[in-house]
Amino acid sequence: MCSEGLRERYVNPYTDFAFKLLFGTDLNKEILIGFLNALFDGKQVIEDVTYLNTEHLGSKETDRRAVFDVYCENEKGEKILIEMQRGEQQFFKDRSIYYATYPIREQAIKGEIWDYELKAVYVIGILNFALDDVSSSSFRHEVKLMDTTTHEVFFDKLTFVYLEMPKFHKTEQELDTLFDKWMFVLKNLARLMERPTALQERVFNRLFEAAEIAQFSKENLYAYEESLKVYRDWNNVIDTAIQKGIAKGMEEGLVKGMEEGIAKGMEEGIAKGMEKGIAEGEWMKAQTIAGNLKNAGLSIAEIAKVTGLSEDEINSL
Repeated sequence: MCSEGLRERYVNPYTDFAFKLLFGTDLNKEILIGFLNALFDGKQVIEDVTYLNTEHLGSKETDRRAVFDVYCENEKGEKILIEMQRGEQQFFKDRSIYYATYPIREQAIKGEIWDYELKAVYVIGILNFALDDVSSSSFRHEVKLMDTTTHEVFFDKLTFVYLEMPKFHKTEQELDTLFDKWMFVLKNLARLMERPTALQERVFNRLFEAAEIAQFSKENLYAYEESLKVYRDWNNVIDTAIQKGIAKGMEEGLVKGMEEGIAKGMEEGIAKGMEKGIAEGEWMKAQTIAGNLKNAGLSIAEIAKVTGLSEDEINSL
């Protein structure tokens, strides 16, 4: 049933439609549970999950909305929030902490005495980019509140897991753990034409069955094609904006550097010019992406989430 524009056998999980299809639907709950258990690696075992509303408002109507990719709770009532971040966002860590406030605040018991006891909250970010301010070569980062003197975990009910997918480089032959296999699937699924022999666990039966484009209904195929188009357009816009920003920055830096002197002036001018040019390129990129996503029919809230622009800025485009 693949259209002429689709040559792949399996979906690209970085598209909004595919990620929510695989991990955010009751039909494929087994896939989400398998991924989470591999992620936690025995620290806890999840037997079931219940999907929760992914769209949240603040305490007032005027507050900013938050739209999660996947939001659920396990059988113990612990909240799990998963974000697939397809493009680089400067303040993604800030956003993930902001998002964590929603599953924390909604646990407040209204109208009766409450002792403030909380269920655990997990925020998982699957990032299709490397974090600028993280120098470690490790692709996985697990973050908790820590006592900086003793280096011991101070509070174990709030956990952030960041997965920098570009830093995962293992080949099929190097997959040692079940979690390695999940990372391999997320990174390579759209490029696979056959199921790798290393991925024989039962949970992958369901994943590859659900991810096969040829089995889609006409409605799902159309929705996936639209989501894939937005993803590809987005990547092209980002690449173009970055290149323009770098080129303009280098040009302005060279001019300023020549004016200030051949030695120190040039060095500082290039740095300042590149910084200014890249900043302008990022702004152009965000506006162009917002315009494309707006034309594609995405909601203002979803566009704000993707680009970091305010809803007023998006409405003015």
